[in-house]
Amino acid sequence: MKRFFSNWNIIRLFRLALGIFLIFQAVETRQWIFLGFAMFFLFQALFNFGCNSNACQIQFKNKDHE
Repeated sequence: MKRFFSNWNIIRLFRLALGIFLIFQAVETRQWIFLGFAMFFLFQALFNFGCNSNACQIQFKNKDHE
């Protein structure tokens, strides 16, 4: 349990807050599509998933190989 609550950064907290906010918005406005987005952000926050295998990084071209 200690490992679960360690290593929280600002992005994880933002995803958690956004997920909770979307749950409340889905219930209040009865727009149930928001629950899917809320679960997505909560899943990312709780399990610390983001860009898998750093696929979101920009690959810089090496000028030596051109």
